[in-house]
Amino acid sequence: MAELSITELSNDIKQAINQLKSRPEIENVGIVTRVGDGIAWIYGLSSAGYNEMLEIESSDGGSVTAFALNLGQDEIGSVILGEDTLVEAGAKVRLSGKVLEVPVGPELIGRVVDPLGRPLDGAGPIKTKLTSPLERPAPGVLARKSVHEPLMTGITAIDAMVPIGRGQRELIIGDRQTGKTAIVVDAMINQSRQKTGIINVYVAIGQKLSKVAALQDRLKREGVMDQSIIVATSPADPAAMLYLAPYAGCAIGEYFRDNKQHALIIYDDLSKHAAAYRQMSLLLRRPPGREAYPGDVFYLHSRLLERSAKLSDELGAGSLTALPIIETQAGDISAYIPTNVISITDGQIFLENNLFYQGIRPAISVGLSVSRVGGNAQTKAIKSASGGLKLSLAQFRELAAFSQFSTDLDPETRHTIERGQRLTELLKQPQYSPYSIWEMYVSLITATRGAFDEVPVEKIKLAQEALLREFKSKQPKLLAEINTGKALTDAQNDQIMKLAKTILSTYRIHTKKAAVADEQG
Repeated sequence: MAELSITELSNDIKQAINQLKSRPEIENVGIVTRVGDGIAWIYGLSSAGYNEMLEIESSDGGSVTAFALNLGQDEIGSVILGEDTLVEAGAKVRLSGKVLEVPVGPELIGRVVDPLGRPLDGAGPIKTKLTSPLERPAPGVLARKSVHEPLMTGITAIDAMVPIGRGQRELIIGDRQTGKTAIVVDAMINQSRQKTGIINVYVAIGQKLSKVAALQDRLKREGVMDQSIIVATSPADPAAMLYLAPYAGCAIGEYFRDNKQHALIIYDDLSKHAAAYRQMSLLLRRPPGREAYPGDVFYLHSRLLERSAKLSDELGAGSLTALPIIETQAGDISAYIPTNVISITDGQIFLENNLFYQGIRPAISVGLSVSRVGGNAQTKAIKSASGGLKLSLAQFRELAAFSQFSTDLDPETRHTIERGQRLTELLKQPQYSPYSIWEMYVSLITATRGAFDEVPVEKIKLAQEALLREFKSKQPKLLAEINTGKALTDAQNDQIMKLAKTILSTYRIHTKKAAVADEQG
């Protein structure tokens, strides 16, 4: 700290600093020079390390924990984890010798905790045997294996067009209230229904506690909480807790990845995480850059998301799959934080406002959504059934916009639009109802081969439900084979189409009768 600054301090603090200078342990003891907005500036502690925990004497006789974030030559900037009203200028600070850690292990499953591993669900203390640093280096290239196992979400539109593999990082991006959290909750529910054994880690960053409680209640009702962990922070928590939450969740998920298991981590959402980091950085007097974010905000998210990986067989072949969520403003994916996270991840699922308000839910934009590695991890059955689906829907969306201004359409264009309308209806899926592999396969193979072409658009969902119901009761052996994910033979596909045409014929007859009645009328 500069001499000019010292002379501006009060006499008491100046005297404390002078006493400190004459003591041999100046490297391990410091003095708080000023405090406010959750930030404490400390003179001394020249041997402090980045993210090292500090113990500050509080006004009530106890101590308050902080961690070092700005490391200067004579002064460090620390972030207080607790009430900054208990910290006063002149208080002594000591190094703990530890970096930030969080409890990890199977004992956390089924619990709701804060970023420091303290329980928030009122179900008693959590006795874990292990702790892990919040920040760890990501696995290197040789420690990884290519993503090749599917992580099924149970949402047909995703598993067919933008599939996700275990160890992948797939961004979910869109405006507020467009169904981003609904997608990840369905993915969590599907892991339980399909008995995949994947551990879900849901990180709520600055979410209302009422929303977190409602989610916990829903997961309990669906029987998913037995394989889930929730790391929760609310808007009332200090920015430091919001900043630490994703790293804590990642450390918890890494325990399962490193112990030959599979985990899915959801960051809801990283926009709030970046805003909390911006708040801390500006208070620490770091220079603001684009949109007032500090220059290292890209590194903030890249070092977090790089920790998601599919490990090599030598390291146990475990995986940690990340589904980060980013909230856009008026659909602007070219803003700073969205473009940063898009470039870090292996693809994105973009949710459109217009589609959501039209009742097309999940409101996935076919043109802007992409999976860069998931196709390699897609089950052979779904891959064979969904070939050309994305292109058909993209063509339909383009033609539908164009055809609004034209009444005279050629038969080929009309057929493309009508097929697209039926596919769009078929891909609509209510929340909390993820499909199994056979349900997705039967729906896709029959639709792409034209079995639904003569069913009225408004009857598509009813026809689909009837089709799946009949299949379940009449073809249990075939369904069990489809659920393995293996590619089906031509004979098996013909069998599916034959049964589908029989079931859907009642809807086609109804359509023809209605058309005849209209003509006669």
